[in-house]
Order: sequence, then structure tokens, then C-alpha cells
Amino acid sequence: MTESTRPCSPDGASPNGVSSDNEYSQVGGETGQFMAIPGEVTAGIRVREMTVADCEAVAVIRVRGWRYAYAGLIPQAYLDAMSVTEETALRRERFAAGAGLVVNLVAERGGRVAGWGCYGPGRDADADAGTAELYAIYVQPELLSTGVGRALMDALTSRAAEDDYTSMLLWVLAENGRARRFYAKAGFAPDGAEESFDVDGVSVPEVRYARRLSASSAAVRRRG
Repeated sequence: MTESTRPCSPDGASPNGVSSDNEYSQVGGETGQFMAIPGEVTAGIRVREMTVADCEAVAVIRVRGWRYAYAGLIPQAYLDAMSVTEETALRRERFAAGAGLVVNLVAERGGRVAGWGCYGPGRDADADAGTAELYAIYVQPELLSTGVGRALMDALTSRAAEDDYTSMLLWVLAENGRARRFYAKAGFAPDGAEESFDVDGVSVPEVRYARRLSASSAAVRRRG
């Protein structure tokens, strides 16, 4: 996943969850070859700007994503206690608070919200003004390996490049092998940074991934 489990994300997410896991390896191709342009339909998947009306759908995706991707990695009692009602209220609060700072995109498949991702300025002490951070990217578990995660990731990175970011960071659970493979296929690689966070008294290690952003990706989106 990539939303973080770490606290203090500007969007209110913790920053690590990709329930999209290994979709790149399933559908093939390298990042940049499949450009998902927000507002356009690609292979039946439409990526667009999130609105406040999407908050409940996003909450469902996030709760289901955590329970799917973090089973066995985070205490089960914590996952079981997650509430879609509470998460919806938090999404609305954070969506409003992040206006102008955080970019939220959703992916639709068959007319329904199938995935969500967001990014904003890098929060780490060594992140400069040209560094974005991927705060979250989730896909409905039953839609893994259908191209939704790939389309969403390509849209997020191309949009960040258009916003003049030159690189992007993300944090991922050290033991989340599926997510790490997904990020590797998307052009990210570990940069050596590591840290842990506490969940119900359990220390959960994370590693940081990074990738450069392509100016050509931004150019494609501008033409679109």
C-alpha cells in the first residue's frame, strides 16, 4: 500500500498502504508506457480529481485496503476496530484541510470509484521543495491486477511532474512484499531511509522508496 501508517500525513492518512500491490507485474510494462490522464478513460479506467462526494467511497477503499494489505503485519484488533463511518468523517475533514496542498485522485471502473491516491509536499527533513511524497494509493482488493493501480500511479506521478516536482518519496511497511514489488515496477527503489511507528504497542518498521519524475510525463498530460 502506500498510505502511510505513519501519523501526521497532510491528508490525514497515516502515509503506507498500496492495496494495488503487484499490478505492474501482472499487466506488464514499465512506468511511463501507460499514461492515465485525469478525466480521460484508458482501457475502461477513468482517473479524475476527487471531490468531497467521493469521501465515503474512498473511506470504504481505505478500510478494506488496510484490512487486506496489513493482515499479519499490524495487530488484528486495530484493523477490526477500523470504522467506515469514522473514516468517512476523517476523509471529509482532511480533504478540506488539504485543499491547495494535497492532490487527491480517484480511479473509476465501470462507473464506480475503484481506487484512490494522493500526494503532496515531501514531509521528511531531507526533502527539498522539488520533492513530492505519495501519501496514499489504494485499490479495491477484488480489483487488484486489473490495471486500476497502474493507471492511478501513472496519473499521480505525471500530475506531480506537471506540478514541477522532480522526485517522489513514499514509505512502505518493510514486510509488505507485494507493495514493494508494485513500487519497484513503478520505478521506485529503496533510498536507505528507515523508521518505525507504533501500533497498539507493536513497533512496525518502514522503509522509504524514491524515484525521479519525468518531465515528459507532464508534457503528455498537458497535451491531453
